Amino acid sequence: MIVANVMTKNPVFVSPDMSVNDARALMTKQKIGKLPVLDRNNRLVGIITKKDLIKSGPSAATTLDMYEISYLLSKLKVEKVMERNVVSVQQTEVVEEAARIMADSDIGCLPVMKGDLLVGIITETDLFHVFIDMFGARHSGVRATFQVDEKPGKLAQLAQAIADCNGNIVSLVTCDGEDMSKRRCTCKATGITKEQMEQALAASGAELEDIR
Repeated sequence: MIVANVMTKNPVFVSPDMSVNDARALMTKQKIGKLPVLDRNNRLVGIITKKDLIKSGPSAATTLDMYEISYLLSKLKVEKVMERNVVSVQQTEVVEEAARIMADSDIGCLPVMKGDLLVGIITETDLFHVFIDMFGARHSGVRATFQVDEKPGKLAQLAQAIADCNGNIVSLVTCDGEDMSKRRCTCKATGITKEQMEQALAASGAELEDIR
């Protein structure tokens, strides 16, 4: 799966000379928390988030009254509070790499580019939807977590055992096991009972950790 398949296309954006108040109002209206910033040539020059807007507000210790604060904020421009060092990805990047970049950079979104043109944005929420789909969370069925030997054909053996019980695998996700010789897997299948799943796992030599 690539970023273009899960991103929000044609994202709402702002210009550097928009006031912070207007940016805040736009976020509220559109029910979003992140806005790419494009200059007059439609080049990505920054990004502004709700966190940036909070930081731009007055501290609790200010002696200014609400009218003075409102006036000052109306004069404050997006370019003064936006993040200029924007991390972005190309629309052809794979989803897991986008997730890794976001996690390693401790950021909640990535503008998505087609060359130098902004074509979308991918956020933590988009990745949550991918997570839900990958684990088949919207499907009813039998879900099992188990470990198998890191050897060719082990998953094929399990898939055949499930198929022999008339089961249909709707999700199969793997990750590193407790040691390099094992692979931890989570599998969800429909058309199969819990007992049949347990038998299929046992027949393929899997070490069951959880089934429900």
